[in-house]
This record gives sequence, structure tokens and C-alpha cells, in this order.
Amino acid sequence: MSKEARRAVVAALIELAGSPDFQDRADAGRSLASFAEDPDARRRLLGLVLDTEDTFVTRVTTVALLRRQDAAGLRVVASALAAADSNHADWIHTAVLDVFMVFGRGRDAAVRECEMLIHDPDDHVRDGAAQLIDTLAEIDPVLLPSRDG
Repeated sequence: MSKEARRAVVAALIELAGSPDFQDRADAGRSLASFAEDPDARRRLLGLVLDTEDTFVTRVTTVALLRRQDAAGLRVVASALAAADSNHADWIHTAVLDVFMVFGRGRDAAVRECEMLIHDPDDHVRDGAAQLIDTLAEIDPVLLPSRDG
């Protein structure tokens, strides 16, 4: 996809994210998560994770970001978690459980990514990454990696 097309998609999704309808905002969050490395998308994703009108938007956007299983998605979640009130923090933690409860390998990879984010220049990212590590450490996944290799 060309850079111009990607910018147009991100711009349209950012506009959808401003909708008064929670379903539109949730759809925008799910879709914008694919563009989490884009600075404009990242700013809007942070707002969707901390959606003031409906925590459904918080949960689905956070799940989509975590399912990326990369630093870009985890960075947004960590930053949001550091700024979240207790209600939003609960829904972010629920999303972490949704994504990492089954496969230990995925949980372990997320911990390693968060350990890298602890050195991020942004205070919110560092603080949120530390909180994510604590949450991930509490998860006892259903399927653990084989000890044989």
C-alpha cells in the first residue's frame, strides 16, 4: 500500500474514532491498531483506550493492540495504563488476560517487549510497561512452552 493510501486510511479511521456512536469508535480502535506505528494513529488510539464514554471501546481497542504482540501495540497500551483511572485500568487488565491467558509463549514475549519499554524516553510508557510486566507475571497460561525446546 502506498504511503498516501495509508495516510488516507488512517485519516478516515481517526474521523470514525470521533463518532458519538460507541460501535463506530470500537471499530475505529480495532482497525487503527493495525497502524499503531503511525504517530497520528497512536495519538488517537491512546484516546480510544481511555474512551470517556464507553469502556467497551477501551477493551476492544486494547485487545486489538495487544494482539499485534509487538512494541508498537504494547507502547500504546502501556502509555494508556499509566494514565488510566481505576475503571479503565481494570478493563485494560481484562484485555491483557483475554490476549495472554492461553499461550505462555505469547505472554513471555510480551514481558520481554515490556522490559525493553521500561527504557523508553516517555515516562508514561515506562510506568505503564512496569505495570504490564506485573500483570503479565500474574497470568498462569493454559499452554506453556515445552521445556525440551
